[in-house]
Amino acid sequence: MQKILDCTLRDGGYYNHWDFSPEVVDAYLTAVAKAKIDYVELGLRNYPKSVYSGPFAYTTEEFLNTLHLPKGPTYGVMVDAKTLLDANKPVEAAINDLFVPAQESKVDLVRIAAHFNEAEQCESMIKAFKEMGYIVGLNLMQAGGKPSEVIAEKVQTVAKANPDVIYFADSLGNMDSAEVTRIAEIVKQNWDGDIGIHTHNNMGQAMSNTMTARSNGVTWLDVTVTGMGRGAGNAQTENLLAELDGLDKYLPTAIYELVIRHFEPMQRRYGWGSSLLYYLGAKNNIHPTYIQNMLSNPNYGTEEIVGAIEHLKKLEGTTSYNGDVLEEALTVGKISQPTESQSDLSGIFSGKEILLVTNTPNTATHRVAIETYIKTRKPIVIGINTKHEINTELFDYFAVSHNSKYLSESSHYSEVAKPVFLPKNRFDEDELSKFSNISMIDYSSTIEKDTLVAHKNYCTLPYDNTAAYALCIAFIGQAQKISLVGFDGYDVTDRRQMEMNEIFSMVSQQFGSTSIQALTPTTYPVKAGSIYAPAI
Repeated sequence: MQKILDCTLRDGGYYNHWDFSPEVVDAYLTAVAKAKIDYVELGLRNYPKSVYSGPFAYTTEEFLNTLHLPKGPTYGVMVDAKTLLDANKPVEAAINDLFVPAQESKVDLVRIAAHFNEAEQCESMIKAFKEMGYIVGLNLMQAGGKPSEVIAEKVQTVAKANPDVIYFADSLGNMDSAEVTRIAEIVKQNWDGDIGIHTHNNMGQAMSNTMTARSNGVTWLDVTVTGMGRGAGNAQTENLLAELDGLDKYLPTAIYELVIRHFEPMQRRYGWGSSLLYYLGAKNNIHPTYIQNMLSNPNYGTEEIVGAIEHLKKLEGTTSYNGDVLEEALTVGKISQPTESQSDLSGIFSGKEILLVTNTPNTATHRVAIETYIKTRKPIVIGINTKHEINTELFDYFAVSHNSKYLSESSHYSEVAKPVFLPKNRFDEDELSKFSNISMIDYSSTIEKDTLVAHKNYCTLPYDNTAAYALCIAFIGQAQKISLVGFDGYDVTDRRQMEMNEIFSMVSQQFGSTSIQALTPTTYPVKAGSIYAPAI
């Protein structure tokens, strides 16, 4: 019998740290119940983590008791096999840490997400959950491209524990209809029970693959509202319901207001959905988290992301995400070692105040005070970018460290006609020749994890970050003090906030003798001052 499983709060949580607002949660739970969705996966079960994650990353029994779960759907959670295997205790003990018997819980379904190399160890997990009274699903991740004999072997292995459903997941989003058909047939040949599919939309085929699976006997179909899910997202709940409208089992219209009022605005904010970059990643067997993390960081332009994909596709093991590998990919081919021909910036700002200016909401709010400060205090003003609320005539220099960003804003640099600090080792000759009318001051940059050092003609940065680049210029120029405006900061869980926190910690250690002060509100760990304070 046909079953729809909506896992929006679980898979969608990869975009908002599983921190959905109570308003969205209430609207979602009401809508999926009215739509007569069969199963609703509320989130993950996890041990405590060292970073902030919202309630649906843990979905504890205590939290579940605060939710009103409408009657109708069967509710569930997912646990990664790795979570239980890495607990340094027997699997049964780890399960008892995180779960109570089903009769004591608001959830009746537990799905185990497992890589193929974990299948043998999942037998004991399935049996333990079954003994606790749960409906149990086993999701075999990254099934695409696996040899038929390997798929058959793993299905036979987990089938011994008699789960209620065996899923195959298109984790990399690169399956086509032929591959879906092949895998569905192999699973059917080696398992007599229910089969499910979890698709991803990296190549724009999540919905068509779901329908192909359905026509090949797969009965459990995963969806998320607007496709909200890791990377390019999943098959859309609203679209599948529309496709199945003639069955008279579901009520598609119950989802529509939820989509328009709550999820489409979130989609515009977070940007899930298929795109060329997700397509290229899927085509080259690259884990979608690589693409998602690059797209979510405004420091990386399209050229840099494409270059990183070109590097990643040459590596082994990129079907699993590794942050260190991503950092390597973003620097390979884009940052060459500095040569001896770069400018010597030693002492060029000796005894002067440097004012670093970025364009943020606080810059606009305090524009008049900032312009007055520049006119009366006469600091050396370096802009982090050219698009400013501040009168650009008041700037002395601009700094840029990303060639893709520079190329996209080149006309602005020409218009303001101010000298630009930039690392020429980030550009090829053709790129540089396009901007011959701009006065360029060459100061190279290299990237090395956990390192921030300013040399006379180049700097080493922990991240490819323009603010850090400008701070090195001010420091090696021997500025008497460095003032900051527009360094507002980001949400505490935003990767950019974490990077800047780390950068300022290194700045404090390396540039401790130089006074650094933020003159507009900031969430960064830097000395606070005020643009309105009098000169004493």
